[in-house]
Amino acid sequence: MTAFESLKAKVGKFSLANKKLLVPEMGRTVSHLVGATMRSFGVDAQVMETYKGLQLGKQYTSGKECFPCQVTLGDVLYHLEREKEKLGEAFRAENYLYFMAESGGPCRFGMYNKLHRIVMDSMDGFSKTRITSITAEDSYSLGGLMGPEVRTHFRRSAYVGLVIGDVLDRTLWHTRPYEQEAGIAEDYLEKALSVMCQEMETHGRQKRFHRILSTLEQVVKKARNLIDPSIPPKPLIGMVGEIYLRSHRQSNQDLIKLLESHGGEVVNASIAEWINYVSYDNMLKAKREVVFALKERNLKSLRRHFRNWLKNRTELAYQYFRMDQVYRRVRKHLPIHEDHRISTLERQLDNDRLFSFKIGTEAGISIGGALEYCLHGYDGIVNVFPFTCMPSTMCSAILKPILDRRNIPYIDAAYDGTYQPNLEAIIRTFMYQATQHQQNRLAQGNTRH
Repeated sequence: MTAFESLKAKVGKFSLANKKLLVPEMGRTVSHLVGATMRSFGVDAQVMETYKGLQLGKQYTSGKECFPCQVTLGDVLYHLEREKEKLGEAFRAENYLYFMAESGGPCRFGMYNKLHRIVMDSMDGFSKTRITSITAEDSYSLGGLMGPEVRTHFRRSAYVGLVIGDVLDRTLWHTRPYEQEAGIAEDYLEKALSVMCQEMETHGRQKRFHRILSTLEQVVKKARNLIDPSIPPKPLIGMVGEIYLRSHRQSNQDLIKLLESHGGEVVNASIAEWINYVSYDNMLKAKREVVFALKERNLKSLRRHFRNWLKNRTELAYQYFRMDQVYRRVRKHLPIHEDHRISTLERQLDNDRLFSFKIGTEAGISIGGALEYCLHGYDGIVNVFPFTCMPSTMCSAILKPILDRRNIPYIDAAYDGTYQPNLEAIIRTFMYQATQHQQNRLAQGNTRH
């Protein structure tokens, strides 16, 4: 089988039945909660250990790839090698499926699974492990992976798990800078993650969301007791950027914790934001096709694209409904920062004058998200991305002059697996500026809202 034939035969939408699904860790909480939801639906899903195989990932890449490509490749190679060592002759590569999603457009993410396929084919014993994938082009349709009778149910339960993961992260970021004793917030939220994973695994398939959210409420309510009320509010830092790097703490060298150690409170863009953006963007694309079909008087095309528009519009409405439901219930107990609507971020782009969603990639929501943070009184913005990432470089080029004119501190944080000797000095300087911004803002009577 040639390399091109392998890409077609062993990368695609394959059934998850009777296979062990290997899931790369991105954001720890979200990855494990979605994995638990998969197990609730009978999928033998395992979130792999992460970052232990980084040298393997670098060994089989050239360095020109996006950094997350190296990290995730290393994760799967490391995991399969450990499985091979553990099982010996009983190891069967064909019993595993490696999950690696993709997207279209100019981002290199769309090519990760192709490169991973080529590397796995070149290694002894791993060529029979197929790569199963979903794509943003069809709003992550699960056709081919699951039966039609469970696809919608799984998708909706997984989305709730994903939002719960975002909420747990935001609970940690809201409590850790103000914790009564160093380390108690992280310890508590790690135990809370185990509790919520068990809830999703037990009740996710039946969509017992009231039961799941009641448990989440109790978790967040207890987290409130971790806070020392005598600690004054700290400068609030908004984080945007490439979804993997800003969510994967090993890859970004625990940047949130570093910012907190220098006196900040951080809010990272959510992972649900990306899922909402995909539905929103595909809805806009379908709307443009509807208009074009009307102009062409093509009724067959009109019906097809209208159905596609309606499907994405309905999915987005459901996602917002569940997202609002989760945040409404937990914010009764702890004022974590709410998530925002994608249309709100698009409005920040000033009628496409700054950027356009038509270009695609995360740049649009990163730019819009950063400007939305500023509108709500944040004291600094950090743009996190893999070294040489094109969308985030565009984001940086647009945001820097805008935020400079508004006197809002801003830094780029690019990562490729090496350690920057001047990073600490950059963060210290940035946090000093953010503190000055907070003091000036409060002196002028501007508070967060």
